[in-house]
Amino acid sequence: MRQQVLTNNLMNKDRPPLLTSYSFDHGTARKELAHAIIMHEYPLSIVDHVGFKRYSNALQPLFKVPCRNTMKSEIFKIYEHHKGKTLSLVVSNASRLAITTDMWTSSNQKKGFMAVTAHFIDNSWTLQSRILRFIYVPCPHTKEVLCEQLLNCLMDWNIDRKISSITVDNCSTNDAMIDLLWDKLDNTSLMLGGDLFHMRCCAHILNLIVKDGLDVIKVGIEKIRDSVAYWTASQKREEKFEETVRQLNVGSTKKLGLDCATRWNSTFLMLQTALLYKEVFIRLSKRDAQYQSLPSEREWGFAKDVCQKLKFFFKVTELFSGTKYPTTNQCFPNICEIRLELRDWLQSENQVIREMAKRMVEKFDKYWSVVHGVVGVSAVLDPRYKINVLEFYFKLLFPTTYKEEVEKVRALCYKLLKEYQCPSSMMEGIGDSSSQLSSIEDESLSNKIKLVLMNLFLLYLLGECTSGYATIYDDAESGDSCVTREVNGIFFTFLVVLTLCGCKNMGIIVVNGLWIWMQEQGYYFGEWSLDVDART
Repeated sequence: MRQQVLTNNLMNKDRPPLLTSYSFDHGTARKELAHAIIMHEYPLSIVDHVGFKRYSNALQPLFKVPCRNTMKSEIFKIYEHHKGKTLSLVVSNASRLAITTDMWTSSNQKKGFMAVTAHFIDNSWTLQSRILRFIYVPCPHTKEVLCEQLLNCLMDWNIDRKISSITVDNCSTNDAMIDLLWDKLDNTSLMLGGDLFHMRCCAHILNLIVKDGLDVIKVGIEKIRDSVAYWTASQKREEKFEETVRQLNVGSTKKLGLDCATRWNSTFLMLQTALLYKEVFIRLSKRDAQYQSLPSEREWGFAKDVCQKLKFFFKVTELFSGTKYPTTNQCFPNICEIRLELRDWLQSENQVIREMAKRMVEKFDKYWSVVHGVVGVSAVLDPRYKINVLEFYFKLLFPTTYKEEVEKVRALCYKLLKEYQCPSSMMEGIGDSSSQLSSIEDESLSNKIKLVLMNLFLLYLLGECTSGYATIYDDAESGDSCVTREVNGIFFTFLVVLTLCGCKNMGIIVVNGLWIWMQEQGYYFGEWSLDVDART
């Protein structure tokens, strides 16, 4: 049946309605219903509701509402379609994948589910994250059960040989699961033989550190917790509390919320909100004789002090938990700032704060050795920080041994450089004084130059190149100099090579004695010789 209809563009409401021809398609309508169920988390039973059937019939009498099994099949078709698209993206992508996994517990059924997410940089240098699996895991959640589920997911997506690391929460079961998984995978495909395979979640470690500190201060904030529990215990009390808020003209609309024992950030949010309503609690204590848990001025002051200190951890946790941007490069400076902050807390005049800081420092030092290596590398690879950030913070944290700490991270950087270095494309060491040349003719010129530049850039970040002169020769045979400039590091060379990648002429770039000779057939690189004939 074809008819003329006036349609609105749902994606762009600014566009005027269009008069277009329309032909009802039952398959399209059924697919859109499946999308609606997925998008809004409607139950499959919606297709059995009499009201929904009547509504659908009023909109389009020709539409026959499908049964549950049909909708279930339609939803699986959509899933398989998107899985195929994601699989093609993952397979065609040249980079490795970082895997994160965690166990979730449903609030109503108390069942355990495993979520597995892959993170990678696509060919357009965009950060991508894809949920690969969300599956029910029957009890008991032992290392064998968790390992089997995770391994099945990796095999199903054919990514077991493309993994860079697996990030999990810090607990003994996860540690045992990772060890078991490591034995089942091909270790030769893992980075550095699996040294970076097991990553502990920085946000979870931060959570453990703060929880240890809160165990010390829980007595000091007990009355605030009791007050919040009292005024949120019933609808009538909540209404009375809100009425008093309006009477006192408190400029806040935040609702009181009781904290959760396993989530320290909920304790911070509870204290932060309760402090806003301090005068409200005081007024209510005079109006309600049953309310006997009003905190004293000393307890309010202590809560304010604790809240100010937890605010720093709360902001760092939010930063670590970001999903739209890389987070590892932010970990190192923030982790170091946390340790410095704790050092200041140890000098607090409040004995409880000092004891809290002491417990947190003990937990921090326990996990420092398992996180600082790879996050240090990430900081080095951030052009805003480079290796200078290691020297800066390590001097503050380890005044006598900071050089050894810096060298540990530097050594790890070189190991990673060697790991990614293509054996056929370069010499055994990019800073080697050997005069041997290596050539690649199988790949495109642009890819070859990128490969060299990434290694040069890493050396720059590690402090190998600081300043000097860059000379570009656009004719390798005559040796005529096109331009010579004083440069700071390798950045100028990076721009020059990107420019030359677009032209077909031969060219030579020299930076601090390291030269690259480009031509249509390939490129060579080595150390610059003072002999002019070496250029030809």
